[in-house]
Amino acid sequence: MAGPAAGPTPADASWPEPAPLDPRAAPVPPYGSRTLADLLPAVAAGLGVPGLASGLDLAPADRVCVFLVDGLGWELLRAHPEQAPFLTSLLPTSLGGAGAPLAAGFPSTTATSLASVGTGLPPGAHGLPGYTVADPATGRLMNQLRWEPWADPHAWQPHPTVFQLADAAGVHTCQVSAPAFEHTPLTRVALSGGTFHGRLSGEERMDLAAAELAAADRALVYTYYSEVDGKGHRHGTDSDAWRAELAYADRLAQRLAEQLPPRSALYVTADHGMVDIPFDPAARIDFDDDWELRAGVALLGGEGRARHVYAVPGAAADVLAVWRDVLGDRMWVAGRDEAVEAGWFGPPGAPGGGVDGRVYPRIGDVVAAACADVAVVASVSEPKESAMVGLHGSMTPAEQLVPLLEVRT
Repeated sequence: MAGPAAGPTPADASWPEPAPLDPRAAPVPPYGSRTLADLLPAVAAGLGVPGLASGLDLAPADRVCVFLVDGLGWELLRAHPEQAPFLTSLLPTSLGGAGAPLAAGFPSTTATSLASVGTGLPPGAHGLPGYTVADPATGRLMNQLRWEPWADPHAWQPHPTVFQLADAAGVHTCQVSAPAFEHTPLTRVALSGGTFHGRLSGEERMDLAAAELAAADRALVYTYYSEVDGKGHRHGTDSDAWRAELAYADRLAQRLAEQLPPRSALYVTADHGMVDIPFDPAARIDFDDDWELRAGVALLGGEGRARHVYAVPGAAADVLAVWRDVLGDRMWVAGRDEAVEAGWFGPPGAPGGGVDGRVYPRIGDVVAAACADVAVVASVSEPKESAMVGLHGSMTPAEQLVPLLEVRT
């Protein structure tokens, strides 16, 4: 008796090739309504700061604190209620308004997201469109988190921050963070305005943030905690170390919430989520060991899950074709103009796709954003980043969605 007919094999001409992902169909952030760039304009408008508007609808409050927990993605929080009972208690029963998640913006990485938070602008406007991007003035990669090599901060990001606008409008404004961040270029261009207070411990930051809220009738306070992200990078989000750090951040949020003065609103949010990428060649494609992906590439920017690829002159079309052929079933791979027009870096209906002229050449000739659990690492040129367990940067919900949790008094 004959068995069932065998299906096609890879050698058969009829075997279907994996369909390439359409970069125009990538889940781009909803700039102008529910992204990190919309948060502070909504808050500041409620405090009476003129000239600011946002598509994010938040009820006004006299005193507002934004507590940003680096790396605390929406999906990670929802998956760990035992480690974060207080934050979990703030999750909404229905979506809409405060409580529903925000999108980080693309790429979902710290330097980009903090600039979006502080300026109220999408990446294509504030000009920090990646972890590392090409500096058109030098032709070298510039790390926008560490600000290496040096570039003039205010030429790189010339727009005022929302904190500066609030301070000028008479709102008591301050940032409470680690002392090491006070004078960094990233703080200067993204988070400056009012007074910076450096405190080492998380408990000190929460206590001081609450005291600063109570110091004036109108106040805007920002505070920050980094180590949920740090433990995720080093150990992964499926580690005991990461879960312990989440539990600590939960206690910090509760400590701050319990000290809020009257007529206050606390918003707990994050700059991105995170995914753990397996350490195997199929999941971690090594650019430094792949001659196809290296061909015609002058600079490899971005990070593992959100790459800016800069081609040698005249090779951009060939590089795009190769990257799309090799990775197009696992990553959204777009040419620069395709990514801009699709709204990856700013509202697609805005002039120039929401990308300023000074920012446009910082974007890669090719931009690749991971859809599957993969990353393009560079083991030789980026050894520390390539050794990280938890990664982020792309537009998947696990990386892109961040909480917007509210406590009011």
